[in-house]
Formats: sequence, structure tokens, C-alpha cells
Amino acid sequence: MADISGDGFGGRRPLGLLANARKRKDGFVQLFLMAGVLMMSLRSLGQKHRLRDLADNAADLRCERDDLSLRMRGLQDALCREADADASGALASHLRRIFAAHPAPAAAAAED
Repeated sequence: MADISGDGFGGRRPLGLLANARKRKDGFVQLFLMAGVLMMSLRSLGQKHRLRDLADNAADLRCERDDLSLRMRGLQDALCREADADASGALASHLRRIFAAHPAPAAAAAED
């Protein structure tokens, strides 16, 4: 005969979440443990990718630092050549003092 109550459960009231959990305790414990393992795995995977991204960023920054060091060294050399062409030598003396106080960093190939 057709169900006329309209709730679709044949006159029975469905169990609530807590009652269902009590009834199938082992299954719910296993579900929560597996969900915890999955969440820890996802967290570990995210940290692994974050570490790899940081290592890539550090390598990019090292390359950029080396390129800037080479550019600074080239600019200092070009300025010194122009200052040496000056007959009075005042500009060369002034540049040597500036460059002695603020030397261009050498390319750090030994750090890698």
C-alpha cells in the first residue's frame, strides 16, 4: 500500500545524527580518524609545496642579487674610467672615497 504520511520513511521516524552515531559507533570513529589523516596529509602536501616555492624564490633572489652586483661593478668601473679621463683628478679621488665607503658586493658564487 502507498505511504500517505508524506515523509517518505514509511511511518518510521529517521534516526538523528547522534542516535545514528551511537548505533554505528565504530563506523563514525573510523570516519573521523580517516578524515583526520586526510587533513594531515593535505596539510603536509601544502607545506611541501610551500617549501619548494620558497626554495625557488631564494634561488631567484640569489640570481637577481648577483645580476645587480655585476651591474653595480660595471657602473663603478665605467665611472672610474670617466673620472680617470678628467685631467684634474678631483672626480677620481672623490669616486674612490665613495666606492671605498660603499663597495659593490662581489658576485656570491661561493655561497651556492
